[in-house]
Amino acid sequence: MQNKKITAQDIADKLNISRNTVSKALNNTGNISEDTKMKVIQTAFEMGYKNFSQENKNITFKNKEIALFTTNMPNSSHFGSKFLSGFEKKISSLGIKLSIYIIREDDLLSRKLPSNFQTELIDAIICIEMFDANYSNFICKLGIPTLFIDCPTTKECPNLESDILLMENYNSVYTVTKNLINNGCKNISFVGDPNHCQSFYERWQGYCSALLDYNIQLDKSTCILDNDSNPYSDSSWLRDNIKKLDKLPDAFICANDFIAVSLVNALKSINISIPEDTLVCGFDGSLEAKIIVPQLTTITIPSYDMGNLAAELIISRIKDNSTPFKTVHVKTSIDYRESKGFNIINTL
Repeated sequence: MQNKKITAQDIADKLNISRNTVSKALNNTGNISEDTKMKVIQTAFEMGYKNFSQENKNITFKNKEIALFTTNMPNSSHFGSKFLSGFEKKISSLGIKLSIYIIREDDLLSRKLPSNFQTELIDAIICIEMFDANYSNFICKLGIPTLFIDCPTTKECPNLESDILLMENYNSVYTVTKNLINNGCKNISFVGDPNHCQSFYERWQGYCSALLDYNIQLDKSTCILDNDSNPYSDSSWLRDNIKKLDKLPDAFICANDFIAVSLVNALKSINISIPEDTLVCGFDGSLEAKIIVPQLTTITIPSYDMGNLAAELIISRIKDNSTPFKTVHVKTSIDYRESKGFNIINTL
């Protein structure tokens, strides 16, 4: 818990740079590199600094409007709900309006904007759950400052002309996989489509790298990697896929909590006990992960604070749309719970 108010000098000491440089980065003033600016902003966020962008107090954002594009309206337990709360609180304090547009399947296929969307009235676009590569590129070509919260994989969309905000995925899943291996698990399954989005792909890469570093051969036949058009939310579909496996894995690493909860229900339906028979880990830090029995080990995203940081990034982009595009990862934390089945001594 943070007991001390974080100052610009604390950030300067952490990064071994001058307080003046920190001030310029936080206030978006002066001649400093984008790399330095983003290191300062990311460090400030992780340290709990509260006084971002003091310059914003002197800028009028009245009548500015940000459009949120999403294919799925987040519910109360979704990452997007807490994220939006932090995002909207920040922009509303500056007088910026937020409008929400649901992008339908036919919009994606025909690459058209929602009928009630007026380009000339929008100052920026923020995209959540927008993983169609063609449509994402279409949005970027509108010439409006844009921020993606997660995005299509870099394999599908290698040159997305937009800022991107992601949670840290690779290292956290690598660490969980490593600890499973160190506690005797050798047959570890990954559940989820690695190509669903960039975050899923980075989680998959973290899993694969841990196996490689421990000389465990990747065996995709032990995983459930079907295209995301398949019903991962359907526990009966997952149950049937588990039955197809030659051997019950020692552990399952799921691409998110949504899949992990469905997997737990699927395992229970065929009398497989957790953590006695196998172990399960999710990703998101959702409420469902905490209330399901047994409680799920998960990787928690600081959703509310991430929303606040997203507001800082999009405001910076509104003020200056000529700076190089950037990708920012926000640190996550591992919550080891009942479904892990062992004691963690060192998670680093």
